[in-house]
Amino acid sequence: MLADPARAGGRVVPLLTRRPAWQRRSDRLQHPAQVITIGFAAAVAVGTGLLSLPLATRSGQRAELVDALFTATSAVCVTGLVTVDTGSYWSGFGQAVILLLIQAGGLGIMTLATLFTVLLSRRLGLRARFLAQAETKSLTLTDVRGVVRRIVLFSLVSEAVVAVVLTTRFATAYDAPFGAALYDGVFHAVSAFNNAGFSTNADSLIGHVTDPWINLTVAAAVILGGLGFPVVFELTRYWRRPELWSVMTRITVTLTVTLLALGTIVFTLAEFSNPRTFGPLDGPEKLLAAFFASTMTRTAGFNSVDIGAMRPESLLASDVLMFIGGGSAGTAGGIKVTTFGLLAFVLWSEMRGETQVNVGHRRIPPSNQRQALAIALLSVGAVATATFLLLAVTPHRLDVVLFEVVSAFGTVGLSTGITGSLPPGANLLLVLLMFAGRIGPLTLASALALRDRNRRFELPEERTIVG
Repeated sequence: MLADPARAGGRVVPLLTRRPAWQRRSDRLQHPAQVITIGFAAAVAVGTGLLSLPLATRSGQRAELVDALFTATSAVCVTGLVTVDTGSYWSGFGQAVILLLIQAGGLGIMTLATLFTVLLSRRLGLRARFLAQAETKSLTLTDVRGVVRRIVLFSLVSEAVVAVVLTTRFATAYDAPFGAALYDGVFHAVSAFNNAGFSTNADSLIGHVTDPWINLTVAAAVILGGLGFPVVFELTRYWRRPELWSVMTRITVTLTVTLLALGTIVFTLAEFSNPRTFGPLDGPEKLLAAFFASTMTRTAGFNSVDIGAMRPESLLASDVLMFIGGGSAGTAGGIKVTTFGLLAFVLWSEMRGETQVNVGHRRIPPSNQRQALAIALLSVGAVATATFLLLAVTPHRLDVVLFEVVSAFGTVGLSTGITGSLPPGANLLLVLLMFAGRIGPLTLASALALRDRNRRFELPEERTIVG
């Protein structure tokens, strides 16, 4: 304790006291990135515990810890990779747990926590607003509560509409009992909107490859959920006035449409005559299957054809699309189309010799450029390292292993069929990849860094040869 040298009434006036240890430890967890990381980790832990109960499996036996952990992580991180079949291995209770984990992971642990705070106390502290801002990618703090409410309402309404369409289709076209049709409709609606890719069918949606009602409805839910909430809300306000769109909305919409079209073309050409995928389909059905495959590689995880039977060029195209992912602040994964778009504009500006990076009539700050570069390089490093390790412990080919790694890191959930046969160590590596891919490489790194460190000096400048 420090004391003022001036005394009042014979008393020492304290100026500074040492705070208790528990307060100092609490200060270390003030960064939103850290709290979000811990929140997702806690959800994974709770999900693992629930799925480890005998009640969670159809056999009544406890699930293997690796299977429970893998499934819980895949659900919370809205990935869709599985080591055991969802419909036949997990009981109704287990599937309900998976569905709740998908919903929680899609909306965001911090978004749900903020909503409960608003409903229970009608108050929202500054720290809670910062946490909600970090999770929802809201650019201002003043509207966080409104954003959270709209996120939840929009998500639930979208899932309900998709569930109604799917339920009606399952009941009328496939003669499913209403209860079973409703259950499958709700499960696939929540899984699709949150870009999770979990299915109660052992073959995902292969049995519905020629059904446009199911394919297009699921694809629409995936695209809508993957655009990102800020983009969707902005489009609802200014959909007739593109000149008022923000940079994020312009990049997201433009690249989403472009990548969907390119993916459809590539898959159509690569798989057109493949007898194990598109070969038996007619012309319109080939286009439908190609569009569905292009949409699902944006981190959804459903498949209407056998991924393991695809040609190498299709797998490579899928790797690229899965790595890019979907929109920021949405339920999609990958490095995000905004990251990819910003890097493309940086490259274009550098090739033209411009000192500033401009998108439309806006200038992109250097901090945004560095963030995009950091995310891309960290992601490339994670994928390369994980691919090397999996190649060392499994007998599979490079293209198959790379596909599995990118699918996990991009929280996509597509698989060539090797997930269930991987050794426990490889599955644990995929768990880490799914977690890192959902939280985000930069967010995860920030969470571990404790605090930002600013240098109080600058070094002399010196240019070096590049290239």
